[in-house]
Amino acid sequence: MNCTPPSRRPPVVLVPACNRMLGQHPFHVAGQKYVDAVRLAGALPLVVPAAAPEELDALLDLADGVLLTGSPSNVHPSHFGESVRDPALPLDPVRDDWTLPLIPRVIARGMPLLAICRGFQEVNVALGGSLHQAVLEVDGLADHRARGTDPVEVQYGPAHPVHLVPEGLMARALGRPDDITVNSVHGQGVNRLADGLRVEARAPDGLVEAFSTGTAAFQLAVQWHPEWQAAGNPVSVALLRAFGLACQDYRDLHRPPSR
Repeated sequence: MNCTPPSRRPPVVLVPACNRMLGQHPFHVAGQKYVDAVRLAGALPLVVPAAAPEELDALLDLADGVLLTGSPSNVHPSHFGESVRDPALPLDPVRDDWTLPLIPRVIARGMPLLAICRGFQEVNVALGGSLHQAVLEVDGLADHRARGTDPVEVQYGPAHPVHLVPEGLMARALGRPDDITVNSVHGQGVNRLADGLRVEARAPDGLVEAFSTGTAAFQLAVQWHPEWQAAGNPVSVALLRAFGLACQDYRDLHRPPSR
């Protein structure tokens, strides 16, 4: 009798695509750094284009986790009851239309979730929170943007510390209770945190930099970009591996190996 345990496929992580016009044609695009980060987490990335409402549950049935990427675009402020403050800033209403209803489904399933930058803001808005459309104009808050004229290595370089909430999901995932240093390339940020979300980290000016859903699942959102040169950053590696292990656990619980 062959007693060798059946091999397991890596967990599958959905990565929503953004929408771009390249020339005169629309494209679905996903940044390579996010796909690489999923692989660094030990998972298989599955880039998903825009989805219809009736497709959301079928897509999640394929998955063991979701990674919501950053993007040059912002969540349309109509989703938190405001008009567009700066029409020059990019929007992606096609992405809004399916990621915002996707998020509550992910949370309800207890599926691992890692949300980055735009994804961080999407989670807050999807659950009823709001955003500052221009953090630098809010009294007491710093300018969290990078200078667009700087080389990309400088833009995504260390910018400021964040203070981790003791015993929180973020602190446990990183295995450390102290501050960490992060990059900062966002113009928007959390204004009103949605009910039920738990602050996991703050910037020195008090701006929320990370939150969790407050459930037992690994569902974490960060405002910075841990995927940037992640393999060389111990904090990013620890975060991605914690996410990957949570995806493995979800897979093992919901998809027992076939015999």
